[in-house]
Amino acid sequence: MKLLELAGLRARYGAAEVLHGLDVDVEEGEIVALLGANGAGKSTTLRAISGLVPEVSGVMRFAGRSLAGLGPERIVRLGVAHVPEGRRIFPGLTVRDNILLGASNRKGVGRRALEREADEMLEHFPDLKRLERALGWTLSGGQLQMVAVARGLMARPRLLLLDEPSLGLAPLIVQQVFRIVADIRARGTTVLLVEQNAHMALGVADRGYVLETGRLLVSGKPEALWADPQVRAAYLGGTH
Repeated sequence: MKLLELAGLRARYGAAEVLHGLDVDVEEGEIVALLGANGAGKSTTLRAISGLVPEVSGVMRFAGRSLAGLGPERIVRLGVAHVPEGRRIFPGLTVRDNILLGASNRKGVGRRALEREADEMLEHFPDLKRLERALGWTLSGGQLQMVAVARGLMARPRLLLLDEPSLGLAPLIVQQVFRIVADIRARGTTVLLVEQNAHMALGVADRGYVLETGRLLVSGKPEALWADPQVRAAYLGGTH
């Protein structure tokens, strides 16, 4: 079942058009990677889905429902959570309170129930459990990324949009983050992943799309993308 469908998607910031008729599908239960060089339009695609780009045209459907004209809060309530590049947690709040904020879209859920869910989330991210009372500004880059992902999952999304989760992280932490991405899908959440690290992204993805200056260059399963020497050399970091 198509959970997300983008067809002829165009997005602009003022006079500058960034996406030029993009077509992307995400099936329920998949991890799909959006790849490409800086400026390819990957992050703009996620922002358009989340209602954060004011000038958008074309088709955007989530679970069969059009997202056209919907604001970010409404889109989150439909089941789309966005973990943006740069983590953007609240530095003056504790790890636990940052995670709890992810459930702000879920009206009518009692505090005790949310606290229990936060406990479960901390069990899922054991590196955070010992830090649950630590303030955001004291955390490392990898810990910040885990808080951002945990906060996104507290929204109970059907689709999680992850923007550059490995950015600025040490290699060992990157591996841990991608294990978490795979585990998120195993727990039933579909993932659309924007990532510069093509090796790691295609290691967990079911399919990938390679973008070039706001247009789709090629798409396919990871092994097909790696088999294309031109794509591999130009956009996927050389040999596999």
